[in-house]
Amino acid sequence: MRTQNFLSKPISSYYLLLVSAASLTSLGLVMVLSASSIRSLETNGSSFSIVGRQIVFLILALPVGYIASKLPFDRWVSIARFSLVGSALILFIVQIPGVGHSVGGNRNWIGYGPVVIQPSEFVKFFLILWAGYMLSRRESRGSGSENVIKLLVPAFLVIMALILRGRDLGTAAVFAAILVGLLFVSGIQLRLLGITSILGFSAIVGMIITVPQRMSRLLAVLKPFSPEYYKLAGWQPAHSIMGLASGGLFGVGLGASRQKWGNLAEAHTDFIFSVIGEELGLLGTLAVLFLLSALIYSIFKIAIRAHDAMTRYTCAGIGCWILIQTVMNIGSATSVLPVVGVTLPLVSYGGSSLFATIIALGFVLGAARRDPAISAVLKREQP
Repeated sequence: MRTQNFLSKPISSYYLLLVSAASLTSLGLVMVLSASSIRSLETNGSSFSIVGRQIVFLILALPVGYIASKLPFDRWVSIARFSLVGSALILFIVQIPGVGHSVGGNRNWIGYGPVVIQPSEFVKFFLILWAGYMLSRRESRGSGSENVIKLLVPAFLVIMALILRGRDLGTAAVFAAILVGLLFVSGIQLRLLGITSILGFSAIVGMIITVPQRMSRLLAVLKPFSPEYYKLAGWQPAHSIMGLASGGLFGVGLGASRQKWGNLAEAHTDFIFSVIGEELGLLGTLAVLFLLSALIYSIFKIAIRAHDAMTRYTCAGIGCWILIQTVMNIGSATSVLPVVGVTLPLVSYGGSSLFATIIALGFVLGAARRDPAISAVLKREQP
């Protein structure tokens, strides 16, 4: 009863967002240290070098996220107007030889010296921001629901084409899923949404089956332990399942994972959920799922209460982004989905992902503060 009373209050979503985001980020730092310690020692001579970079990104991201939460709404409108052009431009720059960098066969990085970022992570937020602006303009004009496809789909296709140019199908699939989520919250007819989803899904399947490496990843989901796939595409899914299965209820202990000793090459990024399951057990994975659910719930609740259309659509898009990426990452770790190479929001290692997510959450916090009911409570609670 007390929980129900707490959740019914507008301020609850504000505090739920802050607590869940802070808890996930703190847990993420601990697990990145644990999952990356062996690889970090082998490659850099120190067990703390990888988590150290994550801490640096967090220290840089927090002030930017705070500024984002305080930024006036009209400034966000100004940014949204040009965010599509800026996103396309930076993704185009990534493809310039000598400027963009390839990691794991995907050309989706840019930087100089030790500072390297993944622009597509930031584009997720700014494309959602642009989509929220365009949908709000459409709502104010009273356009028909069928126009939303013409409004959003061409822009998303351009961005996805630039990402696919760098051979990053996993990130392109995230953008496709975000598009479907935005179409749904825009109130589009379910028939049109279904047709668009089927066409998009068919295109992704086509890009999978035409590339042998991607096809083997898809087939490895069905039988990762079979001799045909175990040594190749099934290696990481199989050892991820082993890690989750060996954790039991309470886990083998923090830092005691056996799978991170070379069996899971991306233990601190794509498969950090498996390391959590192995070291912290079923209770640890349930805690992560609970915190992520609380985070997503609070974002959507803030979106529903938003008084302006742009804030409502943008917050809903951010909620879709975090939900979709969570499903994809955990689906890969549990071998329910093919390995797509996306991070677990706020938990996995990845400075660009962490930075972009914190900026997006800063926008949501700012939206909550603009809610009169939440604003009134915060003013009363100030010393």
